[in-house]
Amino acid sequence: MDSKTITVTSPLLPDLEEFHGLLEKIWDSKWITNNGSFHKKLEAALAEYLKVPYVSLFTNGTLPLITALQALHVTGEVITTPYSFVATTHALWWNGIKPVFVDIEWETGCMDPSKIEAAITPRTTAIMPVHVYGKPCDTKAIKEIADKYGLKVIYDAAHAFGVEVDGESVLNAGDMSTLSFHATKVYNTVEGGAMVMHDEATKKRIDYLKNFGFAGETEVVAPGINSKMDEIRAAYGLLNLRQVDAAIDARHKVAIRYREALKDVEGISFWNDLPGVRHNYSYFPIFVDAARYGMTRDELYFKMEERGVLGRRYFYPLISTFSTYRGLESATPSNLPVATKMADEVICLPMHHALSEADLEQVIDCINVNR
Repeated sequence: MDSKTITVTSPLLPDLEEFHGLLEKIWDSKWITNNGSFHKKLEAALAEYLKVPYVSLFTNGTLPLITALQALHVTGEVITTPYSFVATTHALWWNGIKPVFVDIEWETGCMDPSKIEAAITPRTTAIMPVHVYGKPCDTKAIKEIADKYGLKVIYDAAHAFGVEVDGESVLNAGDMSTLSFHATKVYNTVEGGAMVMHDEATKKRIDYLKNFGFAGETEVVAPGINSKMDEIRAAYGLLNLRQVDAAIDARHKVAIRYREALKDVEGISFWNDLPGVRHNYSYFPIFVDAARYGMTRDELYFKMEERGVLGRRYFYPLISTFSTYRGLESATPSNLPVATKMADEVICLPMHHALSEADLEQVIDCINVNR
């Protein structure tokens, strides 16, 4: 293995001295959780940055998914995608909801709207799509279907921080959207997450639900959960918000470099930017056509690893192949041909703000078999 290992991601970290200054304020106040001043400031700052009306902070990215389903009284069956991180479907399972998988589009990795209607049954109550790698779903088509059948729409927007279409935040689509602020994301609070909603009454209900259901000192209005973000991570998040645009710009430059270097490599394909979309360059997936490239995806993946380049087969295997879900009628590979093909061909290349030109050369050299 090369002397330097190039990781698939690297966390965006605030300035340590600045963070220490905020920690001193927290220590002085002795208010470290339960909707403190930094928590309130971060919610307001994120709502402004993301161009959304209301944000509620959570301690991770999975709990807002679980809570959104509770808040919207979703039951029965929910149509979703097998091409995602397992938290998407686990949130349904934890609420006693049956996931119904539909296939994805090759052009984006997102749910294929043309497959949704055939999956709707009398038990269907909602659709849960995913903005895969930050690529926006066809929100207009999904809304038309949801309105036609009276279904709720909850977007798993874990990858979609700051993503816009024609100047409008994708987080405003659907009934609710949820975000992850995990350390691996474009924007992080170490661990953390958020929910985006459209009105003040819904935000108030969500804030009750994430705090055990308390609406006051002696009043509990719902069977809530404890999923609040603490003051330390909120302060960390405020500092990271100052530098996230610079990090996205750096990621964009990495994407440009990869595209230029790999555009003529036979058997390797990738996506270009979509028109009218402000991307956040969360990931850079490539797809390996073994017959044309001369080796399989896994052969390339392990070759990269041997040379000190840690890619990720993201998302592989499909959620529908895991033991909890593979018995579902909708989980068969014949129902999910595009998702199955994508899962078998994908490698996400190293993509973060701290990659040097030497790092990128090392990655490219692993893939470009003619070099």
